[in-house]
Amino acid sequence: MTADQRRTAGKEARHDPEDLLPEDSVRSLDEYLDMHAAVGNRTRYEILYRLVHGGEMSPTELADAIDIDDSTLHYHLNELLESGLVEKRQRTERGQDGLYTYYRATVFGEVTLTDGVDELIRGEQAFDEMYDNSSDE
Repeated sequence: MTADQRRTAGKEARHDPEDLLPEDSVRSLDEYLDMHAAVGNRTRYEILYRLVHGGEMSPTELADAIDIDDSTLHYHLNELLESGLVEKRQRTERGQDGLYTYYRATVFGEVTLTDGVDELIRGEQAFDEMYDNSSDE
């Protein structure tokens, strides 16, 4: 059995990928693809990774963690915001004046990361075994 046959075993292929979405889907196929495209950039992947695995962070904390300048960070944060992978909130700190901004991963961001790129990385050994076994067929 080939790798493609193993992945689709027991599943009926859809003629149109849009048919994979439920009728009442909250996102379009293009929006889901935009999410994957957004996390396909190394800087945005690192930002999302830190938010998923480290929790809510301020722009200063993110900039320090990934050693990036402020304007570049905000460009990538805006891309992640527009794709729906992260959200921002503003709050006041006790004893401080003004609002402070914090970013956190959305459910879509967490799933896109953990069931997407992170899963591919974790599955590297399984892929090696799959390809090694496919040459035996």
